[in-house]
Amino acid sequence: MGTLGDLRVNRIGYGTMKLTGWPRGEAPPRDTALAILRRAVELGVNHLDTSDYYARDGVAANELIRSALYPYQRDLVIVTKVALVNPADVEQLRGGVEANLRSLGVDRLDVVNLRLSDRGPSDELLETALATLQTMVDEGLIRHLGVSNVTAAQVARARAAAAIVCVQNLYNISARDDDPLVDTCAAAGITYVPFFPVGGFQPLVGAALDAVAARHGATVAQVALAWLLARSPNIALIPGTGSLAHLEENIAAAGLGLTEEDLAELG
Repeated sequence: MGTLGDLRVNRIGYGTMKLTGWPRGEAPPRDTALAILRRAVELGVNHLDTSDYYARDGVAANELIRSALYPYQRDLVIVTKVALVNPADVEQLRGGVEANLRSLGVDRLDVVNLRLSDRGPSDELLETALATLQTMVDEGLIRHLGVSNVTAAQVARARAAAAIVCVQNLYNISARDDDPLVDTCAAAGITYVPFFPVGGFQPLVGAALDAVAARHGATVAQVALAWLLARSPNIALIPGTGSLAHLEENIAAAGLGLTEEDLAELG
């Protein structure tokens, strides 16, 4: 089990972005999307990653979640995110939070991640943005806060401004720039949630991955997920897919025990 603040989650969750085809790609049929969400919960997933802005061509992740799963089971943790699109208008964050509340049909959001742009805001703007979100925590609209797409320095500044329960960044077996940050988060009791855990728009490839997968009778994606679970106990995964079969494969990766030999071969 992992944690998001005082909320306990299974270490393999589900990311909903691919259900919408946003920002690119093809969304699965609506019936398939609803079936994926219901099957995920049946298989023990209780950590969903979503956002009101995961929407394209009339398909919205939050609407799918609500249609498939409402009323929500008590232990289901839905993590949303808001982005600071216009640095001159920090109050837009309130609008983003309220949009997520409405579309999910809830009175309080479990976790809201503040997603930063690749350039990142100034120290002052980051603190102001977190102060805005903290006000909504105090109002009872948000339970916990996290940050996404951040540098180690920004995480440090965020922690000085608010209680941060998770960091969501790009990280996988082939993209390990965040290795030091994973360890920093582990030492601080902060959950690290990799996005694109199996490569995202560029699927992972490599001879070592192929060899380990063949040895275990597993897929490369399963090995990549199992490697992340072995990397650190503070890592929680949210692999996304528009396929029921891939969903079941991803969740089954939790039972794939990599050996010391496997981990050494994977580097």
